[in-house]
Amino acid sequence: MQPRDKVDDHVERWTPVVPDLDPDIEGAVIRLLKISGHLRRVRERALAAGDLHVHEYDTLRALAARKGRAAPSQLAADLGIAPNSVTGRLDGLSARGFVHRTPSETDRRRVDVELTEEGRAAWLGAMRTVGDEERRILAPLDPDERHVLSDLLRRVMIRAEER
Repeated sequence: MQPRDKVDDHVERWTPVVPDLDPDIEGAVIRLLKISGHLRRVRERALAAGDLHVHEYDTLRALAARKGRAAPSQLAADLGIAPNSVTGRLDGLSARGFVHRTPSETDRRRVDVELTEEGRAAWLGAMRTVGDEERRILAPLDPDERHVLSDLLRRVMIRAEER
């Protein structure tokens, strides 16, 4: 018999109230929401411990994803924000020594933003904490089960992205 979690109690409580409630859909959705909320809280604690704000972490992550160097317009597009918004973020990160601006290697009218070692360390510190928790909560699954879970969630995500 499978161990029970709090969502089992939730589903059990709501099934008689909503007769057409699919317990598997309800259970899956509530578990996804609770896991997502848990990971968000872990991330918030990790950021607070590293004295980072969410927007700083997101900007450092976007820059790291571009191998540590990008144009502000590229970062704005990656982050889905207006270019003038990224300028304010970069000003704050620059003042903290997490990034620095350098002339573009391809266009002298433009500047590129580079991730400093301090910025990389701040981003990695928060990312490690979150990654450790992700590994911890998925540890009950073996590698094949994690692969199946990822594939199943991909199918669900594709459907969600259709709207």
